[in-house]
Amino acid sequence: MMSSLVAYDDSGSEDESLAHGPLDSVPTGSCREDSLDMDSRVTSKANSSTQNSDWTLLGNLGRNTGKSSVSVNYGQSQVPNCSDQKKIKCCYVAGVQNKQPGDTAAFLTQFSPHTPQRAADVLNPARRQHSVPSGVRPYVPKRQRLSASVETADPKCPAEQVPGSQREASQILSDVSERVKPYLDVKPEAAGLPRRLLLHLRAHQGPVNTVRWCPVPRLSHLLLSASMDKTFKVWDGAESGRCLRVYSCHSGAVRDACWTPCGRHLLTGSFDNTAAVTDVETGQQIVKLDNQSKVMCTVLHPSNPDIFLCGGYSPVVKAWDSRSCKVVKTYKASIQQTLDILFLRGGGDFITSSDSVSRDSADRTLIAWDFQTTARLSNQIYHERYTCPSLTLHPLEPCFVVQTNGNYMAAFSSQRPYRMNKRRQYKGHKVEGYAVRCEFSQDGTTLASGSSSGSAHFYDYHNTRLLHTLHAHSQPCLCVSQHPVIPATAATCDWTGGETGGWSE
Repeated sequence: MMSSLVAYDDSGSEDESLAHGPLDSVPTGSCREDSLDMDSRVTSKANSSTQNSDWTLLGNLGRNTGKSSVSVNYGQSQVPNCSDQKKIKCCYVAGVQNKQPGDTAAFLTQFSPHTPQRAADVLNPARRQHSVPSGVRPYVPKRQRLSASVETADPKCPAEQVPGSQREASQILSDVSERVKPYLDVKPEAAGLPRRLLLHLRAHQGPVNTVRWCPVPRLSHLLLSASMDKTFKVWDGAESGRCLRVYSCHSGAVRDACWTPCGRHLLTGSFDNTAAVTDVETGQQIVKLDNQSKVMCTVLHPSNPDIFLCGGYSPVVKAWDSRSCKVVKTYKASIQQTLDILFLRGGGDFITSSDSVSRDSADRTLIAWDFQTTARLSNQIYHERYTCPSLTLHPLEPCFVVQTNGNYMAAFSSQRPYRMNKRRQYKGHKVEGYAVRCEFSQDGTTLASGSSSGSAHFYDYHNTRLLHTLHAHSQPCLCVSQHPVIPATAATCDWTGGETGGWSE
């Protein structure tokens, strides 16, 4: 796969015949092909070489691409941690003492012609693994590497390991954050209100559409972010702020993403007309489905995670079975696009939000569906002439809340006929055409919403009073996700594309 003696796993493919390096090109002090064995040739050549001929091993670690990075903000300090690097190659040269211009790092190991044993260790495949610099793996032939590695489900969409991170993929779901441990065996406290910045993450190159904490309590330090830069990422959002893995499985903007209940898989929808289920640890695509239209929203069935709904730039909402990779149900309505989907408790009914608003009518803005029969239960739920970019279900009470472009959130009953509670409207934030999301705390007492002003707003669910305004971003804040275990902790993201914040009490 490489023309060098040592290489990293993500190196490009080259001729295996150059596995031992370009020995013919080595000047005085190099080794020629003769009848002697490798060690004898090295010893003979070393003894006959001049005093000025030294062996030098140079490993170029590539240039920094200048792509996304992560900064962790603790008070005044920012620690860059996550950056992309180009592929790496290492080769044998003679008499090279200085690294090349533009290299960000280099390993230099010199071998004197009077120490033939060290040179023999480098040139002998059986010994060279003990003489390579730390952090550099021995060369493995292409066929052997392919046979030993686990093939990705979709070879066009490999997961990217974050450069500079020492964490292996298998550890993402095995470690438990020290910050989460104290809350695992105690009764959940009141939600509380975050007030200070804990972490400041800079990684995406496009708007971040959503952030979501892992629903599994012991893994709730993991934070998922999805962006218009065609990637989605998993972070340590509770403690270190490190980017643990980057997933580049889509060729279009990732519009929506969520965790499966087990916390081992991620469901994503993209503008490349596909929905995908990806393994968190390995980055392999388990399922990739062609929705035949841009996907705006995806949601898992609450009682059967193998079934999920996809909606987008189409008048049809499709129910997919990830086991058979087939559409099992379709829900047709005379609408232009679906903005969001919400399953009600039990999964028997669900609500879709659309942009079908005209000057005289808005009777198709919210539509209630029967999941099993695909019948429309009601399209007379909401009569205001505003679109509704986000829906959220109360965790305990039989109601749900709708974010509207009228700069308020409205509460509805989750039982038929889904009437709106006109006495409960949550005002104080701005939407102004952005896909601003809203979300309840785990105990259902606090309702959080982003704002086009860049702030995060927290409301008392029962009396609709604005409890706190958090000035999170300078650009529109699209999502506020409250932590499922740690009280007074939330994550926010914004439209600029680089900022995701972690906030605590």
